[in-house]
Amino acid sequence: MTIAPPRPKGPPLNALRAFEAAARLGGFSAAADELCVTPGAITQQVRLLEDYLGAALFDRHARGVRLTPLGGAVQSQFTQAFDLLGEAVQDMRAQAATGKIHIAALPSVAQLWLGPRLPALRARFRQVELSVTALESPPNLKREPFDLSLFFQNAPNPTPGTHSRTLARDVIFPVAAPSIAREIADGADMADFPWLSDTTWSGDWQRWLAAQGHGGPPARGPVYSLYALAVSEAVAGAGVLMGHEWLLAPLLQSEKLVPLPGPRLALDQTLVLTSPHDLNADGLVARLARALTT
Repeated sequence: MTIAPPRPKGPPLNALRAFEAAARLGGFSAAADELCVTPGAITQQVRLLEDYLGAALFDRHARGVRLTPLGGAVQSQFTQAFDLLGEAVQDMRAQAATGKIHIAALPSVAQLWLGPRLPALRARFRQVELSVTALESPPNLKREPFDLSLFFQNAPNPTPGTHSRTLARDVIFPVAAPSIAREIADGADMADFPWLSDTTWSGDWQRWLAAQGHGGPPARGPVYSLYALAVSEAVAGAGVLMGHEWLLAPLLQSEKLVPLPGPRLALDQTLVLTSPHDLNADGLVARLARALTT
């Protein structure tokens, strides 16, 4: 007679993933954002893992959570394990050669820089299925199924295992539609018009003023959730906008927007193309990246 006693079960993968994300990011809410679940779901999964162990992994307190000695001792092992799992999935996707390329980009970059280039890319790579996801922050390319990402970074320093190319330094200066620009002879005249801004780069005006030695808040004006909306309103003559040179290059060339009096301020951030794949290789992702950046 065959004997098949029940074997002890390990903890669910979701519970391990919830613990690792919360430990690495320092809280349940941040882990919930990354894993696209609710903080309550993270709490439940971590509690499930703690019940399995019979020991606490986090100390709960009024300001959040803190790793216990046990949680801190194993955090790095789980982070390495999930990184390796993600890299294995990326390798599997690359070797499967499905002809699908998924790009993540900052919303403004996706709308103003990448979007206009997509028709030419589709024409050149007819057998490739291109997808674009607009994100407010760069994805974890070791774990998330993106082949390329386009984001501004303060210090281009790619995560080990990823590859990057710096495309352009971010330079800002005020711009407006020609109808408004004709009425602005110097910087003081800009105060006569609404100053447009967006939530992503809400500090642009203040940064530009501070570089010239001007303190205090700028003149008030509408705030938009997307930079592309602020750009569209600037083109329509709704006010003056702090322009990001690389993103607005086509509009500046066509003179739908024109620079206003004042200096150009080079910021300590650059637009960076990043990939989990070798960008110097001859693979599909590398070839598309070269076409995108030349």
